[in-house]
Amino acid sequence: MKRLQGRVVSVSAGGADDLSKQEQESIEVNLSGIVGDHHAGASREAYDGEREPEGTVLRNDRQWSAVSREELTVISGQLDLLQPIAAATVGANLCFEGIEDLSLLPRGTRFKFPSGAALTVEEYNPPCIDMGAQIAAKHTRRDGQALKPRDWLRPASGRRGLVGVVDVPGVIRAGDAVTVELFETPKIPRFDD
Repeated sequence: MKRLQGRVVSVSAGGADDLSKQEQESIEVNLSGIVGDHHAGASREAYDGEREPEGTVLRNDRQWSAVSREELTVISGQLDLLQPIAAATVGANLCFEGIEDLSLLPRGTRFKFPSGAALTVEEYNPPCIDMGAQIAAKHTRRDGQALKPRDWLRPASGRRGLVGVVDVPGVIRAGDAVTVELFETPKIPRFDD
């Protein structure tokens, strides 16, 4: 199994309906998700455009979300912002650094933390206009032009981060080391008759 090392830059949680988060020193994760977070729970409703009709109750595969400092820096640069976008602004619970191409990590990849907590990747988290509106409300371009909610869609494509589930409960702290166990398709033995 291939392993990577990174670091937790920040952790955030929040229960607001606008999906905003507040940066904290640590977050507690259990099998329902992040304690006190809007996305915690065993189930969720389908969003518009998913495989199931909007509002259908599904297994919650979005108990946490993560972005990388490096990808946020690229997005901020392409938008020509005065200040870089913070993970909490785009509703992310975790911000990592040192993990190249975080948003491209495959389903099944695991993040392991010093407390024993473990998170598993379910899927890429595509950019949406709602988060673009939060960015437009909080950020200014260097040239003074107004930022529109749709402006972030192209720069964030392929860089928006990941969502997933909690596998092992624990505490995750800003500054923690994180071990990334990349998912690899298992080799299945063949038995010839």
